[in-house]
Amino acid sequence: MNFCSACGQPVIEQIPQGDTRLRYVCPACHTIHYQNPNVVAGVLPTHGSQVLLCRRAIEPRRGFWTLPAGFMENGETLDQAARRETVEEACARVGSMTLYQLFDLPHINQVHVFFRAELADLAFAVGVESLEVRLFEEHEIPWDALAFRTVARTLECYYRDRIEQQFPIGHEYLPPMNVSTTPR
Repeated sequence: MNFCSACGQPVIEQIPQGDTRLRYVCPACHTIHYQNPNVVAGVLPTHGSQVLLCRRAIEPRRGFWTLPAGFMENGETLDQAARRETVEEACARVGSMTLYQLFDLPHINQVHVFFRAELADLAFAVGVESLEVRLFEEHEIPWDALAFRTVARTLECYYRDRIEQQFPIGHEYLPPMNVSTTPR
């Protein structure tokens, strides 16, 4: 951050009085600019034994497969954000949703939240952020072409939990790692 969004003056980095973290502070108007993690909300949409995946039409990870998910907007609930992203990416509607997986990714200042839900119908289609949308059986999942580790972990947990038909809420910290940038 270079300039204050309140008054337009240059900002400095300092630890404000009573705080413990370095923040961007405007010396002119004294506004403290807090930066907080972004929340990604998504859905694991299922139809019987199949899972709906979207092939990304946008960066990052264009051409890779993902669950419908994206950044939560101000004024939305997690549920609303996950449903909106499912419509935007897969033109799909889901029934009731159950909180399923939470991932802490402090190295990119994000929290990813996935719900589990059954598709309301099979009237899904390619959305504006997708190249392709389709249902996959477990043995068809393109594991080497999944866009994000949180998606891979959500699918791994789902197929593990599906055996017992018990779907506890999972919560994991995922540390940074290097990943390939082109689909295989």
